[in-house]
Amino acid sequence: MRNERKGHMGDDSTATLARREFLATGLGVTASMVTLTAGAQAQGLGTNSAVQGATGIRARPEPPQGGRRMLGTLEVSSIGLGCMSMTSGSYNPPRPKDEMIPVIRGAVDLGVTFFDTAEVYGPFTNEEYVGEALAPVRDQVVIGSKFGFAFENGRRAGRNSRPEHIRAAVEGMLRRLRTDRIDLLYLHRVDPEVPIEDVAGTVSELIAEGKALHFGLSEASPQTIRRAHAVHPVTALQTEYSLVQRFPEDALLATCEELGIGFVPWGPVCRGFLGDKFNEYSRFAEESRHASVPYFTPDALRAHMALLDLVRAWGRRKGATPAQLSLAWLLEQQPWIVPIPGTTKLHHLEEDLGATDVTFSPDELREFREAFSKIGLVGVRSPESALTDR
Repeated sequence: MRNERKGHMGDDSTATLARREFLATGLGVTASMVTLTAGAQAQGLGTNSAVQGATGIRARPEPPQGGRRMLGTLEVSSIGLGCMSMTSGSYNPPRPKDEMIPVIRGAVDLGVTFFDTAEVYGPFTNEEYVGEALAPVRDQVVIGSKFGFAFENGRRAGRNSRPEHIRAAVEGMLRRLRTDRIDLLYLHRVDPEVPIEDVAGTVSELIAEGKALHFGLSEASPQTIRRAHAVHPVTALQTEYSLVQRFPEDALLATCEELGIGFVPWGPVCRGFLGDKFNEYSRFAEESRHASVPYFTPDALRAHMALLDLVRAWGRRKGATPAQLSLAWLLEQQPWIVPIPGTTKLHHLEEDLGATDVTFSPDELREFREAFSKIGLVGVRSPESALTDR
């Protein structure tokens, strides 16, 4: 993956025309469907099937070659770059733009084509970093950004997904990202005051206008995903997923499989824990976001060391670092999963990309799952929590 040259990632005029014709006519494509077996679901082994559901049918394209994957109909690199930590101040102090632009551009040189940002990161400054860094290579990359919050005096002030607010937010995104379209436009968090059908309808109009190319959701429940998908096809769902946070494995991944939706795990190395960054003695300052995360309490860290030890052992077995092993496991779950580890250091990203060289046999996946399933976890979300919008 690291040495390949990437081609054009954006839609050309022909693709845009075809997309608009699709929206105008409402025609879909029906393909042969294969039922996902309970055994494969339990083992976390992927299929390329699309299962007919109550709302919408979409056949999955065959996985592309050369370190690429499909999120719905959107082709991206197998691993993307999450850019939040560059400016958010949640886990580390915001980094200067002149230090972060070389990291983002370096990611392109390493073969990354998928970049994740949001208006709330900063707020706003993260999109500025990404836009400036990627402007010279805009047609070679895919940019995902997110709306869904209100702001007052430069600070987040609740959720807002009213149609008029979405339109205003997208205009600001386009300006900061120095682009004429957002490749993957996500709703960052569901607004309980606005019907999801209104959100999906507004994004569908923006796609028809060429200001966005694909529609995504973040931390949404299966019911909300289905309702949105019935209005406009959802390309990707972004939700936390890692060896520590495994709550998406039942309802959410099954819904994505059924509807032909890609899955983008944020926090794929558990905010650094699976990168061997912390141990049972780690403590966090009150201003650090780590301090408010339930699975980073002292009791949770002590409990989770058994999992980290297991990941280290499997890493030695596979010739991989703990971060690489953790990312490789995610990649093995489904061919339409694309993790977006975040970093502010290029050498960490290069390490992460090495996960694409780590593979598991079906027997190894079963052995690994059997081992980690016996380890008790503290402060993690339950499978039932996936049924509720966050």
